[in-house]
Amino acid sequence: MPEYTIVLPSELQVVNEDSLKGSYDIGGLYPGYGHTLGNSLRRIILSSIPGAAITAVKIKGADHEFATLEGVKEDVINILLHLKQVRFRVSTEGTQTASIKIKNVQKVTAADIEVSGGLEVLNPELYICEVTDKKAVLDIELSIDTGLGFVSKEKLHKDKVDIGTILVDAVFTPIRKVNYDVENMRVGDRTDFNKLRINIETDGTLTPKQALEDAIKIMLTQLRTILKLSEQEYEALAPVVDKKIDALGGTHDTGEESSDVIDVLKTRIDSVDFSTRTLNALTDANIRTLGGLVQKTEEDLLGFDGIGAKGIEEIKSILDDNGLALKS
Repeated sequence: MPEYTIVLPSELQVVNEDSLKGSYDIGGLYPGYGHTLGNSLRRIILSSIPGAAITAVKIKGADHEFATLEGVKEDVINILLHLKQVRFRVSTEGTQTASIKIKNVQKVTAADIEVSGGLEVLNPELYICEVTDKKAVLDIELSIDTGLGFVSKEKLHKDKVDIGTILVDAVFTPIRKVNYDVENMRVGDRTDFNKLRINIETDGTLTPKQALEDAIKIMLTQLRTILKLSEQEYEALAPVVDKKIDALGGTHDTGEESSDVIDVLKTRIDSVDFSTRTLNALTDANIRTLGGLVQKTEEDLLGFDGIGAKGIEEIKSILDDNGLALKS
């Protein structure tokens, strides 16, 4: 009788990571689940991780975005394009304000933005414009909001705004880039299981690992709502592992044990302390790993030349030492 339990994947593995970029592996995914999970997480990461962005700008001496400023090298359009690239970390709710006030000849960067206690500029080295006349005064007020993804200025501000306020499209997402790759891996005797690698680059507002973990939590919350699971039912899903033989014939568990069991299933039988007679019998039956062995029942093994009741007891003992069992 076939088994229908789907083996659980391994825990998230960090391949490489720094403050902006990270690569992460999820191994032992059931065939086809690599693309299913990878595409879903990629879309959630791009669209559903909140961030902060400038949504409105007031520049003294400029009533619209096509104006020019006396004594400033860049026109207003170019200044706005540079300001849209400034990345903020916001620690308080609601619209935040910041300002730039320059009275000297100098190159203006994001480091010259004066922020309140609830704001932090993450890329202070970003160039904004250059004041070229010592008599010129650059006076800019910024409004910063939080949101998701990309939002056009028409959707952001449906109400009328004050004269002199220039609205800008907001790129809220803190994600600069995200992609994934899927390759096959061996689990037991099967070589069609998936290993998913996700590559993420952020703007520094949060770490790549935080972005991935937040996306997974968002997915779980969405699915939980669809099933209308209560808090008790939701929590009860986590420990649902009964050491049952899965489709590979091996046992599995959640949490840290999941990764360990997958590694055990890959163990070659010639590296385990089988007797020569039993090892030769299993090899002749084309069994190479513990993962392949646990797919067999006692009746299957008794049908192999060289394996009798004593051999069965030996196999059971070694499998039990590794936390495994024969197929029932």
